[in-house]
This record gives sequence, structure tokens and C-alpha cells, in this order.
Amino acid sequence: MSEPQPPKPAKPIVGFFLKERDLAAEIVQALQAQLGPVDMVSPWLDFDFTTYYEKEMGASLSRRLMAFKTLMEQDRLPSVKRMTNEIEARYRKDGKRRVNIDPGYLLPERFVLATGKNFTHRIYIGQRIYADLTLIYQKGAFRTLPWTYPDYADRCLIDFLTLVRNKYMLDLKQMGNSRIAESGD
Repeated sequence: MSEPQPPKPAKPIVGFFLKERDLAAEIVQALQAQLGPVDMVSPWLDFDFTTYYEKEMGASLSRRLMAFKTLMEQDRLPSVKRMTNEIEARYRKDGKRRVNIDPGYLLPERFVLATGKNFTHRIYIGQRIYADLTLIYQKGAFRTLPWTYPDYADRCLIDFLTLVRNKYMLDLKQMGNSRIAESGD
């Protein structure tokens, strides 16, 4: 029989893409109001892996990822996705999105995104939200899966997530050390 274990706190990561980069500061401010201070920010990356969003958002989209300092409980992901949907709605113009926001979290062994769309590999996690296992960490590196979105399979993005994972592992270690210090052991 397996014994239930408490889950590790997760490193919140939010990616977004948009055409109008001048909106980014407002988007980041809205995200920080809900998730706390940003810990790490990726460089701007071209979002040119699909034309799917061009009709709604236009061409020449730019992507950026942010990792947040405050770790979160994994079961908070559905409410974070609903919150990012509200931010997207706030910035709509003429019924079209101007920003697409992808919240997720990182753990030592995987990177997970939240989505409102069901598919064969997605697990329902509540509040009409599904978890998408996007990348796994094996043998010292992130590995893609057959369904990994092409932009999340990009080397620049994986390199950034690897840096975030390294920082997160240090954060977990420091948390463990501070708990030992607090207990007097």
C-alpha cells in the first residue's frame, strides 16, 4: 500500500505572448498582485511556431516567461488559470485577446501547464481546468513529450526553464535548512 505524501510546493511560472510589448508591464503588474514578486524573467522570444493565433492577435507575436519567488501549493493551479483568464479578458479589444497567458508550475521532475481544454494526455484538476504535463526532467535535462507544444520544446525556452529549476532546487534546499534550524535539530 502506498502512503499518501504531502506534495512539494511548486515554482509558479507564467508565460505570455502578445503583439503589443508595451502592454507587458501592466500584465506583469496584474500577475504580481496575485502571485507575488517575480524571481526570474526570460528574454523576449519570437512566438513564431504557429499561425493559430494570428487571426485573433495578429502576426509578429513575442513571448516571455516569468518565474515567481513565492512557491505555491500545486492544487492552487486551477484558480491561478482562472485568474489569468480574467486578466486576458480585461485586455480584450473588440472581442479579441491582446494577450495569451499560460500559467503553470515547475517541480524537480516536471513542468506542468494549466489549460481549459481537455485532451487525451490532460488530467482534470478542478474548476473546469486540466493539467498538461508539458516537459519531464530525466537524466539531468528537460525532455519533451509527443504532445509538447513546439514553443515549449524550443532550446531557448528549455534553457530558461533549466535555470529556473536550478534556482528552485536551491530554494527547496534553503527551505529544508530553515525548517531544520527552526526545529533546533
